[in-house]
Amino acid sequence: MSAAAEARRDRSVLLIEDNEQNRYLLTFLLERSGYTVQAAEDGPRGIALARRAPPTVILLDIQLPGMDGHAVARALRQDAALGATPIIAVTSYAMPGDRDKALAAGCSGYLEKPIDPATFVSELERLVAAARAVTT
Repeated sequence: MSAAAEARRDRSVLLIEDNEQNRYLLTFLLERSGYTVQAAEDGPRGIALARRAPPTVILLDIQLPGMDGHAVARALRQDAALGATPIIAVTSYAMPGDRDKALAAGCSGYLEKPIDPATFVSELERLVAAARAVTT
């Protein structure tokens, strides 16, 4: 099975993003590609949703109010049921070292904002496939 086909097998996404326009765009792109999306506006709600209904992949903004994405990723990684779930940072933090900080906090991959709507889903699927290859 190809990496893209493997990534499409289970299509549930948890989107943790505080910006309403970003939530709308990402949800639209994902649902148009056959994904089911649950969204949370902040870290604590995202963590609770992930624990209640573990998704196939978590998309995580780093710049969140209150509890930042690094803290959210660390909390998610401490949950045994979510330990192998790919967490993809989708963030405007694009300075040198920001990617490494996200990965060190527990993210499996990193996508910079602004995203390219034409390639977003394929980039996400590539990162998810790569994360799964590391954990299997």
